[in-house]
Amino acid sequence: MNDVSQKLANSLEQLRLLQESKCIAIQSQQLSRIHRERLLKHGFIREVIRGWYIASMPDEKPGDSTSWYTSFWDFCAQYLTIRFDSQWCLSPEQSINLHIGDKTVPQQLLVRSPKGNNKPTEFLHNTSLFDLRLNLPDAENITKLDGLNVYSLPTALIHSSAKQFISAPLQMRTALSMVTDASDLLSVLLSGNHSVVAGRLAGAFRNIGRDLIADNLLKGMQAADLKVHETDPFKDQMEISLGRREVSPYANRIRLMWAQMRETVIQHFPLSDSQDISIDAYMAEVDDKYVTDAYHSLSIEGYKVTPELIDLVRSGNWQAEASEENRQHLDAMAARGYWDAFQQVKKSLLAVLKGENPGEVLEQSYGDWYLALFGPSVAAGIVSQTDLAGYRSGPVYIRQSMHTPPNREAVRDMMPAFFDLLAEEDNPAARVVLGHFIFVYIHPYFDGNGRMGRFIMNLMMASGGYSWTVVPVERRDEYMQALEAASVQQDIKPFTEFLASLLLPIL
Repeated sequence: MNDVSQKLANSLEQLRLLQESKCIAIQSQQLSRIHRERLLKHGFIREVIRGWYIASMPDEKPGDSTSWYTSFWDFCAQYLTIRFDSQWCLSPEQSINLHIGDKTVPQQLLVRSPKGNNKPTEFLHNTSLFDLRLNLPDAENITKLDGLNVYSLPTALIHSSAKQFISAPLQMRTALSMVTDASDLLSVLLSGNHSVVAGRLAGAFRNIGRDLIADNLLKGMQAADLKVHETDPFKDQMEISLGRREVSPYANRIRLMWAQMRETVIQHFPLSDSQDISIDAYMAEVDDKYVTDAYHSLSIEGYKVTPELIDLVRSGNWQAEASEENRQHLDAMAARGYWDAFQQVKKSLLAVLKGENPGEVLEQSYGDWYLALFGPSVAAGIVSQTDLAGYRSGPVYIRQSMHTPPNREAVRDMMPAFFDLLAEEDNPAARVVLGHFIFVYIHPYFDGNGRMGRFIMNLMMASGGYSWTVVPVERRDEYMQALEAASVQQDIKPFTEFLASLLLPIL
């Protein structure tokens, strides 16, 4: 090892010790100037604000936000605790998001603290923190989620502004659905004489079909001689039944998201004009599109593949090509897995074209797709067999995205709800667009979610009389931005219009 490498290794050892102590928000005094400057020069740390750093990967390109978005919440928790000790709490609205499991990185994180200075602190990638000098709620109304001080759920609902029900109806309805009775809300409402808020919450609960909670809120306030006028804070009525006993915020969030987005999808995604489809002709067209589809789908994921490599894989003569070097080996394994998965998807296509319920077909067969997709990589020792055992067992992050996929427990609640929604959906456009989007929003696997999402999209295309549709790698940025808008802002229109622009008539 040369002198430069030895010095870098020594600096990396200091960074490793900090990471082992679970230090995400690294203060300048925790590293000597020499180690700090060396790690900065080689891209192993990045400055967030003056005197504060996070670990990063040296292969990140300028402008890459991945290390920041994946560090954001842990950084904020440690930074705020060091700055304010325990005297801080996230805003009620942000507390709501965390209670329902939504860890989307906000552009500005609102924090309350009696030590606040009413000024913004600018972070990386146009994000910031604003600390308001405000008193905190009573200690019993503050709880901790993943190291973050937040309002308890009842207190957050009570202190959320009226406009929040208009601007973030999905989040607010999901939070309301977590409440099982009126008692915890009433204790806070009564102690603060919150008559107006009680009327707003009663109307909100009635909006989501929780009439018993609404009635009990009104009765509790009236028993204390407090006059309450019930008002519905939402601007529209619910068209979904959440069930009285369903308290999983994750499953309810998926149902609410589907209900909120489907009308926009139906409005902006055309119905197919194909009436009678020849199954043989449809399957022949799918086979004809295989090389093009595989090239673009794998390229979107960053694999370096060519039509020639794909043809080698399809013919079975791919082993020699794959052995030249590791990068080609990975690419060839991915291409072989795509071919194997494609064969499984075709079996599902046949079932759907013969009239079977597409949601039920997907639930019965998507596991076979996934096993086929990564089978060659397992055989080659690139992917562990345990990674194919089911849904992911830990957190996952999407490169360059402010959307943080739900945790492993949430995935296990969300996927059954997803399949139910697909099976129950009678509009083919909704199945196509939301089938793809909701799957990648959940991100149930460590890898392969994009390829699986596009397979799901095309299974749903077949169910609606649409052609097999290729997402071109040349439009990758537009595709990813549309998915980001849907994930972060719940705006499904750009993604709907993007997919609609790709539609071709059946030949």
